[in-house]
Amino acid sequence: IRYEGYGINGAAIIIDCLTDNKQRAVMEVRHALTKHGGNLGTDGSVVFMFKHCGSIVFEPGASEDQIMEVALEAGAEDVVTDEDGSIEVVTPPNDFLAVKEALEAAGLKAAMAEVIMKPNMETVFSGEDAVKMQKILDMLEDLDDVQDVYTTAVIE
Repeated sequence: IRYEGYGINGAAIIIDCLTDNKQRAVMEVRHALTKHGGNLGTDGSVVFMFKHCGSIVFEPGASEDQIMEVALEAGAEDVVTDEDGSIEVVTPPNDFLAVKEALEAAGLKAAMAEVIMKPNMETVFSGEDAVKMQKILDMLEDLDDVQDVYTTAVIE
């Protein structure tokens, strides 16, 4: 079950749950959001702010040229080098496994590889707002039924 909601300052949150009791799950998610200033949204209220995609991340120092060549040939959408030197390969969800396997076959070992909901834009939080937003995210992630939490919030 997917729930959509907002944290403080309009930061979008997607909460994916696996539950045997939908009523309990929605009550717990709603409580976690409202306790620290967020609220539960309706279906479709925030999902458009995210892109469903595969994300394969390599540690700084990995061969960007080799990763780019293998990934794009295998069907990746994009290869992005972050400020810290890490390299992210972005794939369509359906091509994720093929791209991951092609990279592994080329001897490239990823630090992280999963299909995610990647935010289209981010909201940066610092100070007291960062603490409040982190409390919402921690409370959601601590719920037994919650499998994944995705957000547009970046905590500094």
